[in-house]
Amino acid sequence: MNSLVLSFQEIKDTQLSLVGGKALNLGALSKIQGIQVPDGFCVTAAGYQKALEQNETFQALLNQLTMLKADDRDQIGEISEKIRQIILEIKIPSDVVKAVIHSLSQFGEEHAYAVRSSATAEDLPHASFAGQHDTYLNIRGKEAILEHISKCWASLFTNRAVTYRIKNGFDHSQVHVSVIVQRMVFPQASGILFTADPITSNRKLLSIDAGFGLGEALVSGLVSADCYKVQEGEIVDKKIAAKKVAIYGLKEGGTETKEVHFNLQKTQALTDFQILQLEHVGRQLEAYFDCPQDIEWCLTDDTFYIVQSRPITTLYPIPEAHDQENRVYVSVGHQQMMTDAMKPLGLSFFLLTTNAPMRTAGGRLFVDVTPMLASPDSRKMMLGAMGQHDPLMKDALTSIIERGDFIKPLPNDQSSGKSNKSVPPTKPKAQIENDSTIVSDLIKKNQASIEELKQTIQTKSGSELVDFISEDIGTLKKILFDPQSTAVFMAAMDASSWINEKMETWLGEKNAADVLSQSVPNNITSEMGLALLDVADVIRPYPEVIHYLKHGKDDNFLEKLVKFEGGEKTQDAIYDYLSKYGMRCPGEIDITKNRWSEKPAALIPVILGNIKNFEANASKQKFEKGLQEALKKEQELLNRLKQLPDGEQKAKETKEKINLIRNFIGYREYPKYGMINRYFVYKQALLKEAAQLVKAGVIDETEDIYYLTFDELQEVVYTHKVNDQIITKRKEEYRLYTKLTPPRVITSHGEIVTGAYKRENLPSQAIVGLPVSSGVIEGRARVILNMENANLSEGDILVTSFTDPSWTPLFVGIKGLVTEVGGLMTHGAVIAREYGLPAVVGVENATRLIKDGQRIRVHGTEGYIEML
Repeated sequence: MNSLVLSFQEIKDTQLSLVGGKALNLGALSKIQGIQVPDGFCVTAAGYQKALEQNETFQALLNQLTMLKADDRDQIGEISEKIRQIILEIKIPSDVVKAVIHSLSQFGEEHAYAVRSSATAEDLPHASFAGQHDTYLNIRGKEAILEHISKCWASLFTNRAVTYRIKNGFDHSQVHVSVIVQRMVFPQASGILFTADPITSNRKLLSIDAGFGLGEALVSGLVSADCYKVQEGEIVDKKIAAKKVAIYGLKEGGTETKEVHFNLQKTQALTDFQILQLEHVGRQLEAYFDCPQDIEWCLTDDTFYIVQSRPITTLYPIPEAHDQENRVYVSVGHQQMMTDAMKPLGLSFFLLTTNAPMRTAGGRLFVDVTPMLASPDSRKMMLGAMGQHDPLMKDALTSIIERGDFIKPLPNDQSSGKSNKSVPPTKPKAQIENDSTIVSDLIKKNQASIEELKQTIQTKSGSELVDFISEDIGTLKKILFDPQSTAVFMAAMDASSWINEKMETWLGEKNAADVLSQSVPNNITSEMGLALLDVADVIRPYPEVIHYLKHGKDDNFLEKLVKFEGGEKTQDAIYDYLSKYGMRCPGEIDITKNRWSEKPAALIPVILGNIKNFEANASKQKFEKGLQEALKKEQELLNRLKQLPDGEQKAKETKEKINLIRNFIGYREYPKYGMINRYFVYKQALLKEAAQLVKAGVIDETEDIYYLTFDELQEVVYTHKVNDQIITKRKEEYRLYTKLTPPRVITSHGEIVTGAYKRENLPSQAIVGLPVSSGVIEGRARVILNMENANLSEGDILVTSFTDPSWTPLFVGIKGLVTEVGGLMTHGAVIAREYGLPAVVGVENATRLIKDGQRIRVHGTEGYIEML
């Protein structure tokens, strides 16, 4: 045999580019002891390339296809159809025909075969291409088989396959197709086996779909399948479907759909014994390929044949643990309002900055909360905090606890009077003097420390620099976890909770603290939003500058401004803004993300929106309006309290708590601002160092350092040696991680546990979330996933996946807020309250359920959204 045709046994595991993912897997399967695979061979991609390499029309059309984007549907359809026509009309090279006929004589020309495509970018760990290319069943005779080989080649250019490649970044000219010709098995039952549950991602729970006849009836959706769930040798769930039809092979070739006899429709397609037999096969294949598998199987004469096994590419990775115990992890991204994937350098900086027991998975961070859930004391405290912060997380954790079999209670529990060092003690209420100078002193101290860092770091380079940064992270941690700093915002948060609880009990008023938090002093994040209104005021009188900003959005637009009247003033105003806030950006906890100082064009849409939607002096007016509303609310509450029994005492206590909120709640935003400031100083110094590494030929480009952890980067700076393959591999992994949606809660079994809101008496079409800022507002929904695409008008309601501090400049121009992620004290909620915007956060799938431009009503006090 030559490289044009290979039997399954001849396929080597290095031949992906020759045989494609599907055939490569069949080659591996056919060598596993005890696994039955129907005989067959592979017409390699060399034949496909040989047939088309000289065809100039094909090459020209391929070049046209390369220029298209996924949404150019009409052009994709037109060009793909022409390519398919060329492939179907082209003659299969004579040596390919000869090799196929020779193989058929070896395996038996009289048999029926399945003819299936196997693309060279298919069944890969990061892209399955499942269902993108064609399969033909029960094909008999060499003429028919050769004709269907051409059809498989052509199926590389179906509209769906072309679009899939564009979306996943595959180059059409680099993807080829081989064809599998495999002896048909005519099964009594067939189906799909997932070695990890496709619904929950639980790696311990195996799921089998089964039906009568050929598997095509299930795959095409013609019939519902039985579904069996098996866990560690035990059938834990069975759903028997009414299987009304089945597809069977015909003797003369092709297939037919037949009705299943009424008596058999509701019987199990597999016996219990067969289900457990199949589980054993699935676990054997999973162990062999070392990852969860999606397996196609069929049953003939009591023998299971495997016709395909591919990696399940949609599973969220499990946070890596160092022991085999059951563990429960919660997402850090949902708490930090940044659920995007982070690059390795970003992950490692955040890990170096935190004290929490964190793990990484899928480019995100997770906290191991198992020890806290194992102790009744810390569990109660944690669930209480989680209920305020993220009720969906709380509900998911509660359901894990209620199972009773996943988390083992600690033997030396705090409730037994013994201490347990792995569980933090119950947090006392914050005690601090109610003095606003504490906040201004903390801010001054932090700013002085950052100025000193900026001066000192300029004198460092090479190993001295990375050692210095390593040391300075210790300083950053001291500042972040300074007990006085923590006590300040904890006191404000406790006071907010007290006010909300007492005002509801005493006066029947919900979320009273929301209005009281408006326009407080020292909130660096809300000041940032108002300051951009002041920038708009500088630009407003200069039409030439406004016109330029509308059309000139390249990264050096600032230098070009001086050509226009008012350009220098604009430049100064933006530079002033950047000197205070330029270290911020969406996803700012990832040090590798582009900061506004690095990409100031990101601010242009917001500045233009401010010019369009506001009059001059809007920042002062907005702040003053919020302040007056807060003072009015304070007076109203105190007056009403005084009418109650023991009213003077109630009013006195309430006034103290209001003072705490107004003095301290603004500082809630400052520690993170200080941290991001430091991160940007580190980043600028490290990029300078990276430029030296590029110069020395150690790395290819400065941003390669983003794909190393800080420890690895230190090593590279010391040794001037790097493993290029690690950087390439990490880039590929990051690309894959960006497509994954991180779960709120995941276990060490890989099970994703979801929570639900427990609410009653809501309108029937309402979407539920967490109420974080009071009020009811109606308006046009603007679904915006990227701040740079913001085009808001006054009165719009912003709907997005998450908002961190960088989104605050948009908050000044909206009337309400809806996010998929968030809690009571996350940044978006704090700023929404300060600006007086009704807001509902933690709304599952908000950006998909609410359409851009739709009119909605946001109930910020009750926590739901109505479609109007």
